[in-house]
Amino acid sequence: MGRLQGGAARHGEVLGARPCVPPGLRVYAIGDIHGRLDLLEALHDSIRADAEAHASERRELVYLGDYVDRGSASKQVIDTLIEQPLDGFEAVHLMGNHEFFLHRFLDDPEIGDVWLMNGGETTLQSYGIEPWDDPPHGRERLDWLSERFNEVLPESHRRFLDDLRLSYELGDYLFVHAGVRPGVPLDQQDPDDLIWIREPFLRSEGGFGKLVVHGHTPDVNPVQRSNRICVDTGACYGGRLTALVLQADGRDFLQA
Repeated sequence: MGRLQGGAARHGEVLGARPCVPPGLRVYAIGDIHGRLDLLEALHDSIRADAEAHASERRELVYLGDYVDRGSASKQVIDTLIEQPLDGFEAVHLMGNHEFFLHRFLDDPEIGDVWLMNGGETTLQSYGIEPWDDPPHGRERLDWLSERFNEVLPESHRRFLDDLRLSYELGDYLFVHAGVRPGVPLDQQDPDDLIWIREPFLRSEGGFGKLVVHGHTPDVNPVQRSNRICVDTGACYGGRLTALVLQADGRDFLQA
């Protein structure tokens, strides 16, 4: 576990007036977890300690999506988010493209092949379903897996998935999973872009109306630009799990 200092300007960052969150609020925006319960628990411990060391009237957690797939403990991550929220913190949960896959598979088995190729098999295993345990083949197999998943998925998990948000605005910041489409007003963004976009968002140098905080596109370290901050640091690929910390106009990072 460790801390990255947020005070130094990174490539492309505009110096001068800095974006702010509302007064009295300390915010932690957590990047893509992807079934890494071990890192989530460690990062939660760091967040608790950090919050105790910094006075604030309110504390808020913003989870940027992709809780499931690839890592081995997707079910356990959702259990933790539902059943063990951090005391004294408000929480906002956004939808990632991997939750979109999972949620759709419950009603549309046809997308199963794409989901399984993108880490869905580890999610099914975390719910006690072995995708390769000689079920039927082809579409019949996907129907069988979807039926089994519907049978074992806890109702609390279904409600969690149903209630995921696509975006969250707070002060001068917009939190989304993937990004926004340049040139489109924030209130007119396509939901697919919010959970899927990479280009032309990543290479855009123009403003979006808010400083966009996102995940979805992993890098070794958090990426700071004048118009966006990415906190997906590849937890499921052996990297770290990162939280962006915001208070007033200050900016910092915590990692596990």
